[in-house]
Amino acid sequence: MSVTEQAPFQLHRIATIMEPDPQDPLEAWGVLNPASARKDGELYLFPRVVAEGNYSRIGIARVEFDEHGNPCGAERLGYVLEPEELYERSARSTGGVEDPRITRVEPLDCWVMAYTAVSWLGPRIALAVSDDLFHWRRLGLMQYERTRSIDFSEYGNKDAIFFPEPVLDPRGRPALAMLHRPTYLVHRPDGTVLMEVPDGIEDRRESIWIAYLSLDRSRQDVANLVHVYDNELLVTPQEPWECLKMGGGTPPVRVPEGWLTYYHGVEGTESLDPLVGKHVEYRAGALVLDIERPTTILYRSPCAVLEPGALHEQEGIVNNVVFPTAIDQREQGRLDVYYGMADSRIGVATSTTPEHLPAAPA
Repeated sequence: MSVTEQAPFQLHRIATIMEPDPQDPLEAWGVLNPASARKDGELYLFPRVVAEGNYSRIGIARVEFDEHGNPCGAERLGYVLEPEELYERSARSTGGVEDPRITRVEPLDCWVMAYTAVSWLGPRIALAVSDDLFHWRRLGLMQYERTRSIDFSEYGNKDAIFFPEPVLDPRGRPALAMLHRPTYLVHRPDGTVLMEVPDGIEDRRESIWIAYLSLDRSRQDVANLVHVYDNELLVTPQEPWECLKMGGGTPPVRVPEGWLTYYHGVEGTESLDPLVGKHVEYRAGALVLDIERPTTILYRSPCAVLEPGALHEQEGIVNNVVFPTAIDQREQGRLDVYYGMADSRIGVATSTTPEHLPAAPA
């Protein structure tokens, strides 16, 4: 399905702003999928930086702008997280810390980084917090109360993103909230991988869930932020361009109608068998969720708002990928979205907040 040019939240490419340094072995397999955050008028990116063997670190870079105010490059400033904990390391010297998303959570007066920690257990969601963006304190892996007969701590999980403000949980109480994408795959100590689908879930495809965390306990001690007390399925694949799976993308930001978040949808086939491999295409879509009750979906883009079209999006470590992970709200409704290009580089595209959402189909 092609991109609809008149679609709300349509993304228009600006530039490729980061790519691997061929002289740096730590960047041999790509610079991609960044988080972003603003402080003191500066915009910082936190890219996933991948060495040979798919060993990932999280860097920091300052975004540079041209005379027209468009992002045009980035100055590397080093690394903020490297694999150190057991849950971030694998005996095969792979894994690491991947695909961060950063949200300024105002009730906690800090930035929260959700990232994917990869070890022999597979991917898991881990958290870190910071007061200044340069120094981060790990909180550890997310922990979950049982939901639908399943302990989500056993699942592979990725694409975690925090809301910046409290929302209402299923019981109508103020809570912090996080989007995430469990795989329904459980990695056993003997090396086997089993699929265990939560009770009542009929669609086994990877989908976006919303998790709730105690606002009061997290205010008392930010370390409590790793404790999830409830989970709900938010959205499942619906359109042909997301028929294989979908997952979260950019941290939710307030627009006049609700919370806007860009997500990724995947079409194609993939296999755990390395001889079969995967033949996929990653595209970007847009969701608008209700401010108080984000399980109410106010808008969902029927067509992709960005799809692989540029050479850097079509050729790389994984071909045909646009993977939105960061958003920068600017003046006059402008939205700049930073995204991974073919698992190799970082691009930026822009959009404008529409005055009104389209009417729902009759």
